[in-house]
Amino acid sequence: MTTPDTSTSTFDDDTAVRRVDDGSFVADLRPNWWVARGPHGGYLASVLLRSLTEVVADDERAVRSLTVHYLRPPAEGPLSIEVSLDRTGRNTTFVSCTAHQNGKLYTRALAAFSRAWDAPGFEDAPMPDVRSAEDSYRIPHDDPSTPPFLKNFDVRWALGEAFFSGAAKAEVGGWIRMNEPMIGDAIAIATYMDAFAPAAFPRITSPAIAPTMDLTIHFRSALPLASTGPEDLYLGIFTSSVARDGFFEEDGLLWAPDGTLVAQSRQLALLIPPG
Repeated sequence: MTTPDTSTSTFDDDTAVRRVDDGSFVADLRPNWWVARGPHGGYLASVLLRSLTEVVADDERAVRSLTVHYLRPPAEGPLSIEVSLDRTGRNTTFVSCTAHQNGKLYTRALAAFSRAWDAPGFEDAPMPDVRSAEDSYRIPHDDPSTPPFLKNFDVRWALGEAFFSGAAKAEVGGWIRMNEPMIGDAIAIATYMDAFAPAAFPRITSPAIAPTMDLTIHFRSALPLASTGPEDLYLGIFTSSVARDGFFEEDGLLWAPDGTLVAQSRQLALLIPPG
């Protein structure tokens, strides 16, 4: 008799949720995912998505859309999550959740899960031609300037000018996977979509921090892809076109190594001086 593989990765442990009752969960936010003003936004999105996925509990319904609003940065430690099953149809399920600490609301999220539909299709977002992962700059984990949360990733920088250099484009990109190799399921992909430095950083000329106001991720494939393995790196490219009144938008695209577009994202973030 073969024993099934029930091992989990560090990322699985870091994003784990404990069910309290039918729609209530508790997550323990880990300090290794911290950025300037709280937990990394993609990490928090993954924690919420795990709770939403637990309630949907249908392997045939893949997450297709996730939107998170970040009301305030939570603290390290327990986060209470309340999930509402808003509507379930024959093919699609809509769910939402709120997350609280010490009686205060910190985040809200909405998601849609659906089976694949028999419908027309097209593919007009080919993977761009950039430096290979082997030829790209690997972000060092032992550099004091590397933010702690980035040590969870293997990031290979392939696109974008120096930060705060007044570059002609607000654009960053490269190859990414978890530092501890794991299959790219939807929970991991949600984190990848917020893992790179803000696209605005090469375009502006002075240091800033960029807390996320809201993040929407469209998952363009049911995940994980059968063609991917735990060692695979994904190519992400992130761009912005306008920074005004302290806000900028960022659009992201993420491809699997075989050229399959797995996710698109858009977020609105603040762009403010540090301190």
